[in-house]
Amino acid sequence: MPLSMTGFGRATATYYDKTISVEIKTVNHRFLDVSIKTPQTYQSLESDIRDSIQRHFQRGRVECFIMLDNEEVSPSKVNVNWPLMNQYVDAYHSIQNTYNLSTEEALAFIPKIPEIISISENVPLAESVSDIVLGTVQDACHQVILMRSNEGKMITDDMKNRLENIKQLVKQLGERRETVIIEYQGRILSRIHAFTDGQLHDEARFYQEVAILAEKGDITEEITRLHSHVQQFGQTLNEEQVVGRKLGFILQEMQREVNTIGSKSNDALISNWVVTLKTEMEKIKEQIQNIE
Repeated sequence: MPLSMTGFGRATATYYDKTISVEIKTVNHRFLDVSIKTPQTYQSLESDIRDSIQRHFQRGRVECFIMLDNEEVSPSKVNVNWPLMNQYVDAYHSIQNTYNLSTEEALAFIPKIPEIISISENVPLAESVSDIVLGTVQDACHQVILMRSNEGKMITDDMKNRLENIKQLVKQLGERRETVIIEYQGRILSRIHAFTDGQLHDEARFYQEVAILAEKGDITEEITRLHSHVQQFGQTLNEEQVVGRKLGFILQEMQREVNTIGSKSNDALISNWVVTLKTEMEKIKEQIQNIE
């Protein structure tokens, strides 16, 4: 059953007195695009988190938010680059003397220089914490997949219903085809006889040309290909893999055949069916855009 690309999942875990929360939401996208927002404490796990997400999803925009009720899970340390600090202080003393600035004015920007002050963890992130974070990410992914599966089923059911309507219309087109050819030939003959008063110099050649002209409006080949595409579309809906792009390609071929039938047809009934077919296919196209 195809999966929807829209989903949401949330999972939490407790580590001592800290609560780790993971929220993942996904929307449709042509490719897999993963965005991760995590506290600084867990930034070293970002690569592992991304790998875990990529094992669960193959298409869609995936946004992962990791939150902590208190980021002081592991002790942090403020580091000062003292040699660089001394150089900046000397430089600002020179500026102070040159422009008669107060000490406060001259040194105001030093704390804002990232090269001077940095924060680092005193100890690596404990392996047990890493397992908890990655496990919580996986739990959230499973919640997303469950939601994508439920929505995917509803989308698939809708497309199958519309596909049945399309099958019925294609069947009607096939049944109408012979009648349209005969009626078209009759109209051509009637008009030519009206212009020539029934006086034909080469009657055999005349009927041959009428038959050729009528064949140009024949939609047999288009109906055959359309029937094949519809059958393939239905089979693809039952495949247990990522089928969004494949369904989109098959639908394009279906639309191409319907457009050709519409351009060939001189029959009002077929023209009405073509409009209905196009409407159903546009609805299916909208649904495919959200299929993984």
